[in-house]
Amino acid sequence: MPHKHNADRRHHIPKMAFKVQNWPEYEAGLRRRGSLTLWIADAALECWQTYGPGGQARYSDAAVRLLASVLALMDLTISAPDHTTVSRRAVKLPVIQPAQVPPGQLHVLIDSTGLQVYGAGQWVEAKHGTKSRRKWRKLHLAVDAASGMIVAQTLTDQDADDPSQVAPLLDRIDGRIVRVTADGAYDGAPTYETIAAHGDGIEVVIPPRSTAVPSGELGSPTQRDRHLAMITEQGRLAWQVATNYGQRALVETTMGRYKALVGPRLRARGFAAQQTEAAIGVAVLNRMLTAGRPESVRCQRIVT
Repeated sequence: MPHKHNADRRHHIPKMAFKVQNWPEYEAGLRRRGSLTLWIADAALECWQTYGPGGQARYSDAAVRLLASVLALMDLTISAPDHTTVSRRAVKLPVIQPAQVPPGQLHVLIDSTGLQVYGAGQWVEAKHGTKSRRKWRKLHLAVDAASGMIVAQTLTDQDADDPSQVAPLLDRIDGRIVRVTADGAYDGAPTYETIAAHGDGIEVVIPPRSTAVPSGELGSPTQRDRHLAMITEQGRLAWQVATNYGQRALVETTMGRYKALVGPRLRARGFAAQQTEAAIGVAVLNRMLTAGRPESVRCQRIVT
């Protein structure tokens, strides 16, 4: 990646070591992640399912969220929804909200990543030369820099540009936002205007493109103009240090965690079901982070 410190000799720089300071709490959190505890109220059992025309079973939302193997372990005689029921219900499930926004002022990190749509579209295109209708979706995430929680998410078509999702992401956040950090793909006056319309006094940290020029507006310089001036005077690396731009790596870590744990593909075929699937994946990541999160600090490097 460009604009890295000591880029010409980075292979001589050892990787920074970190020390986890809350091992007992983090270890307990990891054990909680593997704990499976279920409570099924009598009222839920009474409305577990109904029957439609022709005797077709119609399951409640509670039944959809349980698996047949879990019910077998509980030695219950009730039936569980199969894959066809889950596939149909995913389109109509209510919107799954992210975890509760952490209290206090929020520093929001925004970025997006591509998720491949499950299917044979790429194989058909390679085999027959026909254009596939299903290729990718873009998952847009807003992450709280302090807690690492995903506070908002949207799923769009692969052709949607990143700046167009800034407003939908911010509109889904109830907390007070004091700072927004994103990469150069979000650079431009429209993004600054969108963030300013969401709230007064929000600091924006977005690296201007190499071809960016000052706005030329009269009066006080805009935030973007101030970034350009600092980069011109002190250099891009100094700007990154002064603005603490390196925190943006946390949202990249979150996207990597999503692909490693939830997966890089979407299994659902319809777009509405894919949105539900992505929302469930985000909820799972937030739940795991709530169960346990390491608190690490950089170790002091000993020079010999």
